[in-house]
Amino acid sequence: MLEKRDFYIGGQWVAPLNGTDHHVIDPSTEEPTAVISLGGTEDAEAAIAAAKAALPAWMATPLEDRIALVEKLIEVYEARGEDLAQAMSAEMGAPLDMSRSQQVGAGTYHLKNFIRAAKSFDFIKPLGDHAPNDRIIHEPVGVAALITPWNWPMNQVTLKVGAAAIAGCTMILKPSEESPLNAMIFAEMMDEAGFPAGVFNLVNGDGPGVGTVLSGHPDVDMVSFTGSSRAGRLISKNAADTLKRVHLELGGKGANVIFDDADEKAVKRGVLHMMNNTGQSCNAPSRMLVQRGKYDAAVEEAAAVANKVTVGPASEEGRHIGPVVNEVQWTKIQDLIQKGIDEGAKLVAGGTGRPEGFNKGYYVRPTVFADVNNDMTIAREEIFGPVLSIIPFETEEEAVQIANDTPYGLTNYVQTQDGARLNRMAQALRSGMVEMNGTSRAAGSPFGGMKQSGNGREGGVWGIEDFLEVKAVSGWAAE
Repeated sequence: MLEKRDFYIGGQWVAPLNGTDHHVIDPSTEEPTAVISLGGTEDAEAAIAAAKAALPAWMATPLEDRIALVEKLIEVYEARGEDLAQAMSAEMGAPLDMSRSQQVGAGTYHLKNFIRAAKSFDFIKPLGDHAPNDRIIHEPVGVAALITPWNWPMNQVTLKVGAAAIAGCTMILKPSEESPLNAMIFAEMMDEAGFPAGVFNLVNGDGPGVGTVLSGHPDVDMVSFTGSSRAGRLISKNAADTLKRVHLELGGKGANVIFDDADEKAVKRGVLHMMNNTGQSCNAPSRMLVQRGKYDAAVEEAAAVANKVTVGPASEEGRHIGPVVNEVQWTKIQDLIQKGIDEGAKLVAGGTGRPEGFNKGYYVRPTVFADVNNDMTIAREEIFGPVLSIIPFETEEEAVQIANDTPYGLTNYVQTQDGARLNRMAQALRSGMVEMNGTSRAAGSPFGGMKQSGNGREGGVWGIEDFLEVKAVSGWAAE
């Protein structure tokens, strides 16, 4: 079994000061695949001290030099892509092909987008023509704590580290203890790329331990957190005493609104999107709202598509979906599927228990419920598994009402051939993102939500701005 107990602090791999062993479990087998250390207060404080000490020099490093280091990081990242893919497959259950293409690929994508955004970003710019001697300076927030989740590990690590590095912040990364191995490989990459000691630090730990120290420490200027809304609330409360900036990318319960005139692939596209990453995505289109004229056919098609989704071990190549991350998540999903049945939703695919042929591993049957109403538990709570709820609607106004009737506001989806309706829906839906007719958001587009889906934006220029303070200067001397 792999042993990875050390932390990366101040440019060195160091033994924990008060660590406790933690087994990383392969969700395909339920067996330990590695042992790491969960750090304690002293470990977190050592990382914070290293980041604080490195901040003045890193802030003063010219932008072009910071960009060059991120460019070097991309080279190292691409060379170690297979190591990352194997790690994420073993620790969080992404099937190998998906891990290589989507999980690893997301990191390269985001880092390249940050470099493009940085090269055209004015860190010092005039206030306006009316004030020739005023300047707006964008400078780093300072020491940033980066707390990342297990479901899209490299996606979230690169969204935070890339932006913080370009902005000139020093940082402490606490990856999820469920999927820490890829982050430790990433720390090796940061070292190989040549980032100065203390600019990037990694401490493994859990939320109540290291996470609490990072979010409450007076020498941490900002927390960037991705995870559950429950954890986001706890972090916000703990950070309040020090009045630090808190960026939150939290859960979602996205509506996928399918009108009668939607294209013929809309339903299949929606089901497969829901099942991707075994449903473990905050922006999953988990509520499929279907207009009455298309409803019966859509339910039949959704069930057929879900029944063709195959499930298998993450270690095998192919287009199947893997297990969910751990026993806690598996049990939660089973309970919610049963809740859907108990509350009267019509089960048209899947259901409780493991898929046929599996008696071990955290596998979930691809599940579809029809005749759901928006008051049911499965329509309200983020299930974070391969479970789709289909809800009928009559009119555009009703669709908007149902879609917006949720505490979340991350991503919504619209399927219609009516251009005017598309634009109306995009403006009416209360979410940070709206994707229409299967068109993905472009490179550098901001990712983030409103309501209980969080605040702030990640990716591109908006991601960099999240790690910057704005300073207003008058009396700027002409050079």
